Amino acid sequence: MATTAKAAGRGPLGRAAGQIYAHIVGWGMAVPDRVMTNDDLSAIVETSDEWIQSRTGIRERHIASDKESTATLGLRAAQNALDVADVQPTDIDLIICATSTAEHAFPATASLIQAWLGAGNAGAFDLSAACSGFVYAVQMAAQAIRSGSAQVALVIGAETMSRVIDWQDRGTCILFGDGAGAVVLRASEAPGGVLSAILRSDGGGGDLLGIPAFGSLDIDGVTAISNGHKFGKMHMNGAEVFKFATRVVGESIQQATQQAGIQVSDLKLIVPHQANARILQSVARSLKLNESMFMSNIDRYGNTSAASIPIALCEAVQAGRIQADDYIAFVGFGGGLSWAAMVLQWGQPQPASSSFINRQRRQFSYRLAALRTGLLRASRSLTGDRTDSRSEEKAPEPGSRARSERPPFQ
Repeated sequence: MATTAKAAGRGPLGRAAGQIYAHIVGWGMAVPDRVMTNDDLSAIVETSDEWIQSRTGIRERHIASDKESTATLGLRAAQNALDVADVQPTDIDLIICATSTAEHAFPATASLIQAWLGAGNAGAFDLSAACSGFVYAVQMAAQAIRSGSAQVALVIGAETMSRVIDWQDRGTCILFGDGAGAVVLRASEAPGGVLSAILRSDGGGGDLLGIPAFGSLDIDGVTAISNGHKFGKMHMNGAEVFKFATRVVGESIQQATQQAGIQVSDLKLIVPHQANARILQSVARSLKLNESMFMSNIDRYGNTSAASIPIALCEAVQAGRIQADDYIAFVGFGGGLSWAAMVLQWGQPQPASSSFINRQRRQFSYRLAALRTGLLRASRSLTGDRTDSRSEEKAPEPGSRARSERPPFQ
């Protein structure tokens, strides 16, 4: 029984005293300055502010400029999270970036951010689980901390959904926006932090929501898609995704609380993926909870995919909606189809405030990282120029075959 476990010096899951826990100790967010209102959208597609708000709850969303990207937004969110946690980049052991709009197929967006931060001791990779990605990534980081392979982990959810939207498709272009959020997790012997996680997927629904990319079986040529979808552009069956979301969100929250050894009624706040206000209303009814239990900021940001939960978390903390020892839940759902829920006990072991000296150390780390990257690229450029020059001097006569040109099987 749970009471027996607690009496024995164990937490809700019966964990033994002295076990390592993964606590969120820092959080940060970043969104583009440019705001696109529903009225702005009505100049692009046939729609209206009333139509969009009544069906989605969205009033406006932020759109990245030509000088902003998934990585630059993720970097700003990460820097803000490091300031709250008062952690130096060199102390980070692991960086995970959850995104569906990566800078490249490779290198990972997380690797770009790792270099810009100057986090030279960190491993880095991207995680693709669409709008569930942030919860998946937090669980991966928490597992690394609990296993002892990491002490400090940085998890980022960053998206530039405006780059993959078909702006002629009224069913999707009204929904999405750009932004990034990040959290820092740190190992601690203090009970709490990430208590449970439910990660699920149903690839049978993969045709309902997706972005065709290189390697897709649907691609015929470079940009032609055999099933009518557009290469590199989002497609969605909104009605089916809505039914899927309203079914799995409530179930996964119940499963996560059960795994954590608490009741849904013990939760102080649920921070859900911000997809559609009507989905949250439906889930609240199914769980018999007041809608105020769900943190919602979709009216100002729209659906920012993997970034929506950490952005909402930051605003919940800033608004004082999360206090020490509160049980809170994250829940995400999206392409895959994928869904995920997590229960945490808030109780961040962190300094009262970031010291001036530590802030200056982080700024120095960022400047040093930028200098290092610039010098490395300049060095490679000079080396490449010399190599090209030598190659031209030793170029074979026209019509002859150089040794290196022979096929490897000859």
